[in-house]
Amino acid sequence: MDCLFCKIAAGEIPSKKVYEDEVAFAFLDISPWQEGHTLVVPKRHIADVLADDDVLAEIAPAVARVGRLLIDKLGADACNVVSNAGAASGQEVFHAHVHVLPRWASNPGVGNMKAEVIADLDDVREKIRA
Repeated sequence: MDCLFCKIAAGEIPSKKVYEDEVAFAFLDISPWQEGHTLVVPKRHIADVLADDDVLAEIAPAVARVGRLLIDKLGADACNVVSNAGAASGQEVFHAHVHVLPRWASNPGVGNMKAEVIADLDDVREKIRA
């Protein structure tokens, strides 16, 4: 299979990993909307979160852990948790994934979800993993 996220989860393509467990792999988005924008993917291939009744339940613990990690390590006040299912929704990589975006009270709301991020991914990963 030639799936980008399968290869990242398998360690075949480098990523800025911030979390991993038996069923999920989490890494920094290379085009972040917020500093610390993280993708949580199931290790098994599934096209999107609607393609399998169990996928969200499987990765839910990882999504929650990543959200708490971003709040704790980056000093965020909250997180947006978003998943696109299908091309018309904006999904670009057809492997199920959940975006976890740390958010701050100084820039609240869905309308401000996408911001210019200048931070270096290595620096952000070190903050999260410290």
